[in-house]
Amino acid sequence: MKLADVLDELVEEKGLDRAVLSDIIAEGMLSAYEKKYPDLALRAHYDEATGQVTVEIEKTVISSVQDEYAQISLKKARHINKKINIDDMLWIPFDGSIGRIEILRAKQVIANKIRTIEAKVVYDEFKEKEGDIVHGIIHKCERGGMVIKIEDTLAFLPRSLSSPDDKCVIGYSIRALLKDVLLEPRHDSQLILDRASQEFLHKLFELEIPEIYEKLVEIKAIVRAPGYKSKVAVISNDTNIDPVGTCVGVGGSRIKPILKELGNEKIDIIPWSESAELMVKNALKPAQINRVDIINEKTAHVWMDEDQRSLAIGKMGQNISLASRLTGCDIQIMQQDKQPAKDLEDIEID
Repeated sequence: MKLADVLDELVEEKGLDRAVLSDIIAEGMLSAYEKKYPDLALRAHYDEATGQVTVEIEKTVISSVQDEYAQISLKKARHINKKINIDDMLWIPFDGSIGRIEILRAKQVIANKIRTIEAKVVYDEFKEKEGDIVHGIIHKCERGGMVIKIEDTLAFLPRSLSSPDDKCVIGYSIRALLKDVLLEPRHDSQLILDRASQEFLHKLFELEIPEIYEKLVEIKAIVRAPGYKSKVAVISNDTNIDPVGTCVGVGGSRIKPILKELGNEKIDIIPWSESAELMVKNALKPAQINRVDIINEKTAHVWMDEDQRSLAIGKMGQNISLASRLTGCDIQIMQQDKQPAKDLEDIEID
C-alpha cells in the first residue's frame, strides 16, 4: 500500500486532519534516520505531489570537500542554486539508507503520536459531557467490568462502579454517568462510567422528572446501597407542587423508568424537613415510627411497635444504615426500658 493510501485510510477511519498526519509521518521517518545518523543535520517532510517522505541534509558550501556528510563543493551546490556562495548552508536530498530496526522505530513513533492525537479528539468531544448520563451499547464483558460503546468510542464501566444487579449482555443498551474523561487512556479507555453512585441516581431523576430538572422540586439528599435500596429526600420550591407525588407520578409513571434502570433496587422517596425528628421518622420508612427523641445532633432514639422493627432495620441492617446516613444521626431503636434494642448491638451503622 502506498503512503498516500495509508494517509487516506487514516483520515477516513480516524477522522484525523490530513496535514497533521503528514507531519506525524515525516517526524516518524526523521526519527528513524536520526537514530542511524545521530550527528547529521537532517529534516523531513511529506511531499503531496509524490506521496513520499523526503529526507534532506544540511551541508556547508566549501571549495574543497573534506567531509561528504557535512560539506558540498561550490560547483555541485551551484547546480542546485546558482546564487550560492562559499560558507553558505544548503539543504539537499539525503541518500543515506536505513534498516529494519530504524523502520520499526519510525512505526512506533508514528503510532504513538497518532494515539496521542486520537486521545485529544476523544477528550475534546466528551469533556463537556463529564458528569452527565450517556447512552451506549454493551460491547465486551471483561473480568474487571464492561466495555461500553458510545457512538464510535469505547468506554469502561468498572465492576467497582457497577450495581450488583447489572448484567453484562453484549448488544444490550445501557445508561451510565460519565464519571471521568481522561487526557490519556487508562487500561485502553479514556471514558470511565459509573452506575453505583448517588450522582447517577440524581441525574436519572433529572432526566425523568422535569420539575427536578427545572428545580421546582429539589433533591436535598440521596444515599444508596446499590442493588438494594436508595433513599431520596425531596423538597418543593413551589407550594402548589407535592414533591413526593411529583417524583412518583400518576400510577408510578415517573418512578418506574428509574426503577427499571436500577433493576431490583428499591427507592424510598421522602419529604425533606428541617425537623430532625420528622426526618428520622420519614427516613426509616417503610417502618411506622411511634416516637423519635433527638438526644444530640448526632444521636436519635426511636420507638416503634415490635412488628415494625425488622422493617426499620432492613436486610443486613441496610435500611437503618441508609436512614442514618441520610439524616446524619446515629439511629438507635429503643425498647420500652429506653435501652437500645439487643438485636441492633451487632449491626454496624455506616
